[in-house]
Amino acid sequence: MTDWGRPLSTMRQSAPLVHTITNYVAMNVAANVLLAAGASPAMVHALDEAAEFTALSDALTINIGTLSAPWVAAMLASAAQAGAQGIPWVLDPVAAGATAFRRQTAAQLVALAPTVIRGNASEVLALAGGAARGKGADAADAVETAEAGARELARATGAVVAVTGPVDFVTDGTRAWHIANGHPIMPRVTALGCGLSGLVGAFVAGQPAAEATVSALAYYGLAGEIAAGRATGPGSFQPAFLDALHGLTPAAVSAGARVSVA
Repeated sequence: MTDWGRPLSTMRQSAPLVHTITNYVAMNVAANVLLAAGASPAMVHALDEAAEFTALSDALTINIGTLSAPWVAAMLASAAQAGAQGIPWVLDPVAAGATAFRRQTAAQLVALAPTVIRGNASEVLALAGGAARGKGADAADAVETAEAGARELARATGAVVAVTGPVDFVTDGTRAWHIANGHPIMPRVTALGCGLSGLVGAFVAGQPAAEATVSALAYYGLAGEIAAGRATGPGSFQPAFLDALHGLTPAAVSAGARVSVA
């Protein structure tokens, strides 16, 4: 049985610098998530320096939540830099199928070979070319309906594909896992999914991408379970969640991870 807490220990020992190009809504949340987990976040999005900063980083995360043409240029330059230097990078294709601009941007980024694609079922279906029923940034499709598309997308792109929801699904195109950790209150707190993508970036820095992604999702969901037990609603959940991310040990993740082969 895989020790799903080991990647957390490795990540904390290395404290990777994660270049996080994310949306206005998520910047603060993503930075706090990475700091609480033990990584080092940086939010650099200006075209004048984004690719140069990627070259200094251990991992890159790109989130397309609040797009603009200058940001897209910086995203493409940063992803290309990551590819040229072998730096792992994570794509979070927020509402990828909603508009022509998003579809085009997502396709351009996928063509630059992300290490991991992390999205909800509707987003992954849109990238895989299937019929998706997303409602803005929210999924209107069940995780299980995207599993076949996720496998196809992973095989076509070489990326690890993570479909997150009540029970997460992760595949490298050949192997696959379900992760059952988490709590229903988590989607009620803005930008937690965006924060998760940044965390995946921290975990895949210097570690096998598929196993590191599974571990990150289990750790994140387990922290949500712990926080939900202390909170009375979404407002009190947020600080409790950061505390749980900070306090969880690799041994606790190993004991609490509910991961099964799919």
